[in-house]
Amino acid sequence: MKIPIYQIDAFTNRLFAGNPAAVCVLEKWISETLMQSIAAENNLAETAFVVSKEDFFEIRWFTPEAEVDLCGHATLASAYVLFTHLSVKSDQIRFVTKNSGELFVRKNGEELQLDFPQDFLEEILPIPLLEEAFGAKPNATYKGKTDFLLVFESQQQIQNIEPNFALIAQAGMRGVIITAKGDEVDFVSRFFAPQIGVPEDPVTGSAHTSLTPYWSTILGKQKLTAKQLSKRGGNLVCEMLNDRILISGTAKSFLVGEIDV
Repeated sequence: MKIPIYQIDAFTNRLFAGNPAAVCVLEKWISETLMQSIAAENNLAETAFVVSKEDFFEIRWFTPEAEVDLCGHATLASAYVLFTHLSVKSDQIRFVTKNSGELFVRKNGEELQLDFPQDFLEEILPIPLLEEAFGAKPNATYKGKTDFLLVFESQQQIQNIEPNFALIAQAGMRGVIITAKGDEVDFVSRFFAPQIGVPEDPVTGSAHTSLTPYWSTILGKQKLTAKQLSKRGGNLVCEMLNDRILISGTAKSFLVGEIDV
């Protein structure tokens, strides 16, 4: 069986930056075991699998070690493949997911805009394990649907943190987001998920469903600029729209090929 595969750098306007994702376009669903094996072989933060239906696409996402409920950069990459390589004519793509409802991606020139459900945060007591993992005490700690969110004092603090991945992996959630007010953008962040095979993710769209409502409230703004401070780096524009989060970015093609399984 041959499966078309694309590797896309998401949330960037140049190659070798942003977050690389693999996109596999299927005629029909294959086994979860095979999808997980392909994702492990790709060894990227996410591999998305997409199946076309009558007027929408079904989508699933796998890290090298596990299936996840929601992934932003691989959804943006999937939409980029459908618009750019497979010539989808509409300016909007509707994705149907297993556990995150309907997602939409709209095309506006070279920019793609994700339309995702908002995450809802609960402030909790500090977590000593995470304070030890990051070597610093956050100003506040929150728990969302799948991730912890730790708020720190400054962008420099976020840049300089050297995390202990082994401790983060014991935290019990999908991942941990650390964030602070930005120097040149509204807010900055980093994202860690070693427990699902992603020590540090370069640019995490889904984390911004938690970050955007938090910083929108703090800064009193509906539309915000954001930067993820990974080595590759990535830029996003985020906007509150009722209980939805709009996350905009661009993408570039790196690889077009075929898997033989």
